[in-house]
Amino acid sequence: MAGILDLLNSDMGSTLIQGVSKQFNLEQGTSQKAISTAMPLILGAMKNNASTPDGAQGLLGALMGKHDGSILDQLGDVLGGNSVNEDVLQDGEGIIGHVFQGKQETVAMAVSKSSGIDMGQAMNILKVAGPFIMGYLGKQTRQAGVKDANGIGDLLGGMLGNGQQEQQSLINRLLDADGDGSVIDDVAGMLMGNNKSGGLGSLLGGFFK
Repeated sequence: MAGILDLLNSDMGSTLIQGVSKQFNLEQGTSQKAISTAMPLILGAMKNNASTPDGAQGLLGALMGKHDGSILDQLGDVLGGNSVNEDVLQDGEGIIGHVFQGKQETVAMAVSKSSGIDMGQAMNILKVAGPFIMGYLGKQTRQAGVKDANGIGDLLGGMLGNGQQEQQSLINRLLDADGDGSVIDDVAGMLMGNNKSGGLGSLLGGFFK
């Protein structure tokens, strides 16, 4: 199974990047960097939430419901018109609000800082990335026959790049810089450069080099 960032090099990823660039008036390189920051953060938060039985069951229920992967076949329609489908943005807003537990503005700040886009664009990219990831997860859940918490945890881990220790470490440090088990609470401190890890810029510099 491809890691989530590997997908950006596929035809599907190209459609996503081109669509985001068109909709939010961004250069494609900028869109790719923003999406490449947003996706691991969303997946990392999902994996953290799914580490509890209730969280895993809740995510599995959503994946077996509306998030069946059909959005992946409609990306051209969703992002190719004059504006992003409003239902997709509303769905994305709900997804990121749930997985980041109300801290989505802090996450948007991280996406903004890493790619040089403004907060509004960063939030919109998170809203688009959320349904895309859920759709891909839903498709993989069905193909792999995932039916329990262990299966969904393994699936999320594979998409984050299990076995790629350096990449996983950088993602984990970005999500939880002080190691206290809270997914996003340190991003604000990292943005200010007052964290032991050396600030968000050094982490993302390592991630994208």
